[in-house]
Amino acid sequence: MGLYERTREGAGIRSNAALFVRDTYMYFSLSLIAATLGAYLGATYLASFLVGNIWASIGILIVEIAFIVILNRKSEVTNGAIVMLFTFAFISGLSLTSIIFMTLQHPAGATIIAQALFLTTLAFAGLSVFAFTTKRDFSVYFKVAFIVLLVIFGASLLNLFFQSSALSLMISSVAAILFSFFIIYDTQMIIRGAYQTPIQGAIALYLDFINLFISLLNILRSIRE
Repeated sequence: MGLYERTREGAGIRSNAALFVRDTYMYFSLSLIAATLGAYLGATYLASFLVGNIWASIGILIVEIAFIVILNRKSEVTNGAIVMLFTFAFISGLSLTSIIFMTLQHPAGATIIAQALFLTTLAFAGLSVFAFTTKRDFSVYFKVAFIVLLVIFGASLLNLFFQSSALSLMISSVAAILFSFFIIYDTQMIIRGAYQTPIQGAIALYLDFINLFISLLNILRSIRE
């Protein structure tokens, strides 16, 4: 049952919709904090195990997907669901260990990470405002975007083995555009009540933000090399 189906008419709908959006962005923000903690601990204490370990990367990816599937099947916000959300974000942060650690090996590594984070935040804010104000329906492009997403996912898995810098830059460039679209799309879906719980909406925004950050980080790092 969607957001608007759980409310009464008139002011009740607007009030509940506002609360839903507020809670979504609250869980999204807290998820970013959990991911930051995971990335910090991973880069500080687990780098020797995670960096360059393809099977560890694949294992973490499988765990992430499992969490996403389980959380998207929950129809209510419970304490267990909240704990699972933050656990997922923390594990997702661990998956950033390799790219964060490798970037920090560059003389301007800290600057590159800061620039990528700033650009991601700026793009996310601008695209979110656009999604809230535009009258254009971006859901009509979803099927094409989803196909592109599958292609990027497959190419990324292959590149875990080939380690091609050219392919990585190509994937990151396309991904940056794709996840910019998904920020607009998911924001519109949240506004329209397409998600059953704020946690589901938060996961969607979190994945958009993190993947845009990774894409921009890869691009900036490639430019500096």
